[in-house]
Amino acid sequence: MNPHRPLARVPVGSTAVVSRVSGTRTVVRRLLEMGLVPGTRVTVQRTAPLGDPVELRVRNYALSIRRADALGIEVE
Repeated sequence: MNPHRPLARVPVGSTAVVSRVSGTRTVVRRLLEMGLVPGTRVTVQRTAPLGDPVELRVRNYALSIRRADALGIEVE
């Protein structure tokens, strides 16, 4: 069983650790620059009513990203 799952599938209020970021080069670079590097703890704070965007707590600040980008972030 693979313990890794996309960040978009982590329930609200749960914490996970980033293990990999994938996507296009520009999207990956943007996410890494915002602090979503492997080993970082991320807490899902809330999601919009239709599921997009997703609000995260990363390194003591709030970050909102698109659900499509959250699907490319693998967490443990």
